[in-house]
Amino acid sequence: MKRNDEAEAMLRGELGRARQWALEHQMRVGTYLGAQDLVRVGQAHIMADTESLGETGVDFLESFVRMPEDERRVRIPTITDPRGTDFSASSRLKQQDWMVALERRASDAFEALGVLMTNTCINYQTIMPPVRGEHVAYGDTGVAIYCNSVLGARTNFEGGPSALAAGLTGFTPNYGFHLDAQRRGTLLVQTDWTPTALHEWGALGGVVGRLAGDYWNVPVLAGIDRVPGSDELKHFGAAMASFGSVAMFHIEGVTPEARNLADAFGRPPPSPIRIGRREAEALRASYDRPDEKLDVVVFSAPQLSLIEMQMLADMLRGRQVRVPLLAITSPQIKPDADRMGLSATIEQAGGMVLSGMCFYQSYARELAEANGWRRLATPSAKLTNIIGGYGYQPVLLSMQQCVDAACAGRIA
Repeated sequence: MKRNDEAEAMLRGELGRARQWALEHQMRVGTYLGAQDLVRVGQAHIMADTESLGETGVDFLESFVRMPEDERRVRIPTITDPRGTDFSASSRLKQQDWMVALERRASDAFEALGVLMTNTCINYQTIMPPVRGEHVAYGDTGVAIYCNSVLGARTNFEGGPSALAAGLTGFTPNYGFHLDAQRRGTLLVQTDWTPTALHEWGALGGVVGRLAGDYWNVPVLAGIDRVPGSDELKHFGAAMASFGSVAMFHIEGVTPEARNLADAFGRPPPSPIRIGRREAEALRASYDRPDEKLDVVVFSAPQLSLIEMQMLADMLRGRQVRVPLLAITSPQIKPDADRMGLSATIEQAGGMVLSGMCFYQSYARELAEANGWRRLATPSAKLTNIIGGYGYQPVLLSMQQCVDAACAGRIA
């Protein structure tokens, strides 16, 4: 891999041990993935929950804290994905003390490195969204696919150490979705149906993700008859990344690199794969079970935007839930939701507003055991796809159906 003088100085250790480690790590990753050189990045986003890090990962972070401050601090804006807990609500969730203590250690270590503890997977809706053509190093799959596809920024799925290395060096290996060739469409998906609800967009994203089934595939969706909103594209992309490890998609006439099919593919498009409402409904219905008992309703993965918080508050106003309802948003949106009375409305109905965490990254199996949760309803196709691995039986419903189920204590 080619390196400029600045990177070469880091590799020799002239800018400190932390940057030397980071550049060595990037050289190994880049060599393995066939990168020819490094590319400058403007931002980094690190997966930071301690269920992923574990004790060993936190010890690793703390090893940097013992280095001189001017050597260990990140060189570019570096932010974090959701934590494993909302510190103000851990006891209500019945999380154990060791979980909270480990989260605090990780947060303290990141802060010592100059990392901004944003604790969000919707930074593109709240914190300096990247612009078209900007190279970034993002860890969360939902963040990466949204920024590649909707904003036209450029990133690969960066593992935790790789995102930290990018923050420390200001570079990342120049391969994959940083390159023009990788961003072109590889399969054409023709639909005769445009979803109207967020869970439908998630289900459609899940169908497309399964069709793609490969990180290097870039699906191009044709037939959408209007421009989807940010929350719709958020659920669509997050589900696609979850069901198919997809890092980028195009929607003809909507996303910035797909003004038309020729633009998206850079060549004559292939024969289309045709899908529609039937396939999306089949995916949703695959989670239905005869047991109508409901234990918990979760709005998470991705975290809720301010608009989703308003929608949920409106649906709950004057009602009362019979089972736990968790509304999980970002630390950037929570204060606005508090100021506007949205959090109070949700909590007056018996819901719990949580900030800075993600449900499936929050020791979800232990939460299930401690609270007796098994049957879970959610409008998030991504969460539906993931949470079964933690011992839950999920069902994918609309936001309104989730609220109705929470108030009834059962799934209609």
